[in-house]
Amino acid sequence: MSDGKDTLDLSALGAAVPNAAELSAEDKANLVESIKNTLQGLAARHTDVLESLEPKVRKRVEALREIQSQHDEFEAKFFEERAALEAKYQKMYEPLYSKRHDVVNGVVEAEGVTKDSGEAAPDEEEEKGVPDFWLNAMKNHEILAEEIQERDEEALKYLKDIKWYRITEPKGFKLEFHFNTNPFFKNEVLSKTYHMIDEDEPILEKAIGTEIEWYPGKSLTQKVLKKKPKKGSKNTKPITKIENCESFFNFFSPPQVPDDDEEIDEDTVS
Repeated sequence: MSDGKDTLDLSALGAAVPNAAELSAEDKANLVESIKNTLQGLAARHTDVLESLEPKVRKRVEALREIQSQHDEFEAKFFEERAALEAKYQKMYEPLYSKRHDVVNGVVEAEGVTKDSGEAAPDEEEEKGVPDFWLNAMKNHEILAEEIQERDEEALKYLKDIKWYRITEPKGFKLEFHFNTNPFFKNEVLSKTYHMIDEDEPILEKAIGTEIEWYPGKSLTQKVLKKKPKKGSKNTKPITKIENCESFFNFFSPPQVPDDDEEIDEDTVS
């Protein structure tokens, strides 16, 4: 696969962001891994099973295994050709993504747009680009819309680009969210990297997200609760408690994928 970079389209981002109504990418990876382990266990016992079959039935099963072997060869060729085709089109996409970035962020003017002939008010500055482009695009995506909380929106207005990278060592891919200077966090780029055991199968080894450097009191992944002290308490000041809360920005703090010998349950993959 090409190890170049290109701006992410929303379908790819939607597939990577956990969805409350469906299994998340991590959940799917764990499920696939569990099934794979089960199938490997069955394969280890196939010799004993074959020996117990009638000779004619055994030959039929062996014929089926040969058919499967031929299928696997075709599938390997398919993955090889698909990788080459994806690499070809990624290079074709790149200049389009660059043009989109420049128009969205007001770096260049779109063809056919002319300056307003009227004079703008002295205290008004001409608006450039497409304000809130990425926020609106994400809110209009079926999966992402469910992950964005109302309190996230102001921060996401500073999002100026989303990029996707194929990585080869280790195999996987990386998402980058580029932000303009904003009052919420110091980071210019928030990223999430997926390490895959095999890029041709949705088996996730681990996911690594950026640690967000929130400005004091600006974290969108936590909320501050203040409770009145109990009657008769010596402490008369309100009790402050910090709790985690739902936020799109939790995307950058992915859950840990359990080891093979760990039991996968709802608490592990939530």
